[in-house]
Amino acid sequence: MNKIRVRVADWHKDIAEIRRIREAVFIAEQSVPPELEWDADDQDAVHFLAFEGDFAIGTARLLADGQIGRVSVLKDWRGLKVGDALLQAAIEQAEQQDLKHQSLSAQVHATAFYERHGFKVVSEEFLEAGIPHVDMVRAS
Repeated sequence: MNKIRVRVADWHKDIAEIRRIREAVFIAEQSVPPELEWDADDQDAVHFLAFEGDFAIGTARLLADGQIGRVSVLKDWRGLKVGDALLQAAIEQAEQQDLKHQSLSAQVHATAFYERHGFKVVSEEFLEAGIPHVDMVRAS
């Protein structure tokens, strides 16, 4: 396996790759309705793409208020620290933008992943797109 690299994506130039990954993970695998997956926040978010070689295998986004979301890795690349690299890139970008607090809504099964990066659960469990979630925050 090649080294995984993450870069800031250009929403307009990289939209096909971002859509391919999020549609595979959220819409196809997790049955999230497309109208809930795509929103107005995408246009202004900072997006990230993870690559193995030239093939995009994961994505995430950072909103102007410090909210990290849409962290997704294609099935065949899970467990290989791709999510860690994406999340770290988003945290570093937030800190560069002087966003001292980052937040996210985590699928409950992924809370331990986010806790390893300093996030703490701050809400009761709730359903989002039919999937159990909790809100989490991280202070720099």
